[in-house]
Amino acid sequence: MATYTPKNILITGAAGFIASHVANRLVRNYPDYKIVVLDKLDYCSNLKNLIPSQSSPNFKFVKGDIGSADLVNYLLITESIDTIMHFAAQTHVDNSFGNSFEFTKNNIYGTHVLLEACKVTGQIRRFIHVSTDEVYGETDEDAVVGNHEASQLLPTNPYSATKAGAEMLVMAYGRSYGLPVITTRGNNVYGPNQFPEKLIPKFILLAMRGKVLPIHGDGTNVRSYLYCEDVAEAFEVILHKGEVGHVYNVGTKKERRVIDVAKDICKLFSMDPETSIKFVENRPFNDQRYFLDDQKLKNLGWSEQTVWEDGLKKTIEWYTQNPDWWGDVSGALLPHPRMLMMPGGRQFDSEEGKDTSYISSPNQIQMVVPTSKSSVSSQKPVLKFLIYGRTGWIGGLLGQLCDKQGIPFEYGKGRLEDRSSLTADIRNIKPTHVFNAAGLTGRPNVDWCESHKTETIRTNVAGTLTLADVCREHGLLMLNFATGCIFEYDAGHPQGSGIGFKEEDIPNFTGSFYSKTKAMVEELLKEYNNVCTLRVRMPISSDLNNPRNFITKISRYSKVVNIPNSMTILDELLPISIEMAKRNLTGIWNFTNPGVVSHNEILEMYKKYIDPKFQWANFTLEEQAKVIVAPRSNNEMDASKLKKEFPELLPIKESLIKYVFEPNKRT
Repeated sequence: MATYTPKNILITGAAGFIASHVANRLVRNYPDYKIVVLDKLDYCSNLKNLIPSQSSPNFKFVKGDIGSADLVNYLLITESIDTIMHFAAQTHVDNSFGNSFEFTKNNIYGTHVLLEACKVTGQIRRFIHVSTDEVYGETDEDAVVGNHEASQLLPTNPYSATKAGAEMLVMAYGRSYGLPVITTRGNNVYGPNQFPEKLIPKFILLAMRGKVLPIHGDGTNVRSYLYCEDVAEAFEVILHKGEVGHVYNVGTKKERRVIDVAKDICKLFSMDPETSIKFVENRPFNDQRYFLDDQKLKNLGWSEQTVWEDGLKKTIEWYTQNPDWWGDVSGALLPHPRMLMMPGGRQFDSEEGKDTSYISSPNQIQMVVPTSKSSVSSQKPVLKFLIYGRTGWIGGLLGQLCDKQGIPFEYGKGRLEDRSSLTADIRNIKPTHVFNAAGLTGRPNVDWCESHKTETIRTNVAGTLTLADVCREHGLLMLNFATGCIFEYDAGHPQGSGIGFKEEDIPNFTGSFYSKTKAMVEELLKEYNNVCTLRVRMPISSDLNNPRNFITKISRYSKVVNIPNSMTILDELLPISIEMAKRNLTGIWNFTNPGVVSHNEILEMYKKYIDPKFQWANFTLEEQAKVIVAPRSNNEMDASKLKKEFPELLPIKESLIKYVFEPNKRT
């Protein structure tokens, strides 16, 4: 059997889980090989994964995106790369259901850029493409023979579909241009350094914190697990002995149900599985089983060495010793985690930056080369918010919340309609997320907008769209505080029916110019996939002296209408908006507490808890119309989407009592 000896290897995605183990192994075992590793340092990458290699003279780290053709071409030429081991990919299936275009961009387009660079430079002698067992699709539960390398590809989710698409490109470049390609398809891998969105590290970290282990569906799904060092050895064998044009399954015949994995972890933590495991909603499609025929790789001389019990114990020991390896991973430990995958999604503090040297290329490409084993300091979770709306009610409260939570933030100095000033803010502040709590609601109310239409358009439409566009240009998520006052009760959503307007419903209320601009900009913002729109309604806070507080307003009116409405308790929901930023949620959200409450019900609570002598009178909508310029919106919003994401969210009346009236109760 002929063996292949590389000289200069480029490993993509090398700060990720599997690739870091492969890179460290090759650096350690083959000092004559030059190992250049490329990673854009996304949320699931970590420079600390490469600590064992940092001080080695045959190791070089480059921060960059495989989607950058200039960077890839430059590296292949200047580093005389003859071998590529392509691991870089978005891999978490849950994320692919909610952010599928990023998977296409990274997994297909990124692979295509690499292949084209190989074709153009003409110097690559091996291109090892790392794929997944999921491209085969679901294996029959009673199958005794696993999928072999020639089996049909039948992917069932966006992630596996993009991996199958990337494989087709690899195969095409092999056939059309003679590129020396090898493809691998692997089972699940576990072990130290894995980002805890994956099952085993998630369960371990939850168990370490004494929390329950959430299982999608009924837990009968079957998976095969290989220990990371065994997989790294498999890639070492494939690199040297794999045949060009061939596919190799990297797998094991030892299968385990998800429920059994959870029980094994419970056992090692002395937890009662009956009380420590809970079943949660399944993802849109969850393959029952993946089963591989791994004989072809065994014929090259590889075999699995680590038994499950030993591998699991070693993994638990590592996470126990390194609990803060990934910083704040609370978002990943949710039953259905979602991370926004954008360029520069993972950032580093300045202390870490001091320990790296930057080498400038003629094309202004920056290569980051760790200088010593101690060069990567302990990573801290990095968040920094840029908030617009400093003088506004919500903007001010957001700043106070950030102070309480220890989240660095700055208020924007630029005006929303001035693109250059927004760009300057982002360049100077370098935020991870942008909150837009700026906008014109009128002075003192929305009637003002009726006589100041151009000013309202300038801020609420042009300004908001400009900020969204600038954020998109810089790869930033913008959380936009919008309004639910773009709907009114109608035949399909009658008052008192409990049928609320949903996120996808088309606005039907333009009675005020304010609402008209808000409906207009919301429709346009749908075209921006970096925006999270939060529809606030009749905001209420525990500060009953604030004149903007809905309760403060109606308690000072001589007469009020009595109509049930959806409302937003800011004390409960503003912290949720910060959590939404951490989870990088996008799209439109009805940002209200579930259910409705009427003006009279609120004032009854006010009388009970605050002022027993309080009295008020009602008047009709027709009577109200005589004292206001623009009609007001009355509606019920369906908050089920928000409730599903945040199950602890209280119904409006319970939230009013807990967050507003109990803290202000007067005896």
